Amino acid sequence: MIRKVVATVRLWFSPGRLRAEGVTPDYRFSLANERTFLAWLRTALALLAGGIAVDQFLTDLRWAVRTAVALILLAGGALCAVRAVNHWVRSERAMRRGEDLPVSRFPALLAVGTAVTALLVMAAVLFGWAGA
Repeated sequence: MIRKVVATVRLWFSPGRLRAEGVTPDYRFSLANERTFLAWLRTALALLAGGIAVDQFLTDLRWAVRTAVALILLAGGALCAVRAVNHWVRSERAMRRGEDLPVSRFPALLAVGTAVTALLVMAAVLFGWAGA
C-alpha cells in the first residue's frame, strides 16, 4: 500500500515517467484533464481564502466557532489541492493505458464538508455565538 502511494506521488513530480506509460491520448483529452485539475485548484484556493477570511474578519464569533470554521475550510482547501493533482495523474495514466477513468468520492466529501461548515456558521448566527 505504501509503495503504491509513493509510486503515485513520484508521478506527480516526474511527467516524463507518466509519458512513458501506454500510448499518448488525443491531446484534447489531456487538455480537458488539465482544465479539470485547474478547476479543482481554484476551488482549493477559494477554500483557503475563505478560511483566512473567516479567521480575520468574523471576529464577532466566539474564538472556538471561528477557529473551527476556519480550520474546516483550510483543511478542505489542502485536501482539494492534493486531490486535484492525484486525480489528474490517475486520469492521465488511465487514458494512456486505455482504462476507465478513476472514480472518486471526494466531490461528495467536499460537498458534505461545505454543508457542515455552512450549518455551523448558520448556527452561530442563529444562536448568537458572539465573542465574549
